[in-house]
Amino acid sequence: MRIVIQGRGRLFGAAVTERKFRTSGARPVTPVGMADFQVMSSRVVTAFRVVAFAEAVSWLGLLIGMYLKRVAETTEVGVQVFGPIHGAVFVTYVLLTLYLARVQRWSIGTTVLGLAASIPPFFTVVFEIWAKRTGRLESPQESSAPVAA
Repeated sequence: MRIVIQGRGRLFGAAVTERKFRTSGARPVTPVGMADFQVMSSRVVTAFRVVAFAEAVSWLGLLIGMYLKRVAETTEVGVQVFGPIHGAVFVTYVLLTLYLARVQRWSIGTTVLGLAASIPPFFTVVFEIWAKRTGRLESPQESSAPVAA
């Protein structure tokens, strides 16, 4: 494929002349196919599971940091380190929950439960396990497999 831009004139003080670009080996741009969607959806499910676990671990770090700051009164480093980490992971979990609710077509109740699980410590892991066991957190490859009777 060859792209040619022709023209004469000035662009930011430089003369614009004919330029030729080669796109060797590039695939043509096509809409996202079903296979691409399945891979993307599978990756999102995996990301959700990882982020649910990371949110619980960051909660643990923040709780330890709050204990050291408030009860032991020794240091604030734990809160200074785990506070921003937990905040970023929390926001990522909420966004992934909302995205998966749409992609997996969760009910309003399941969506609210997934969002509410982000508030108490370690409930994101409980929700992730529950969603996986009840079929609400399936990769497209798993959902298209035949079910044995």
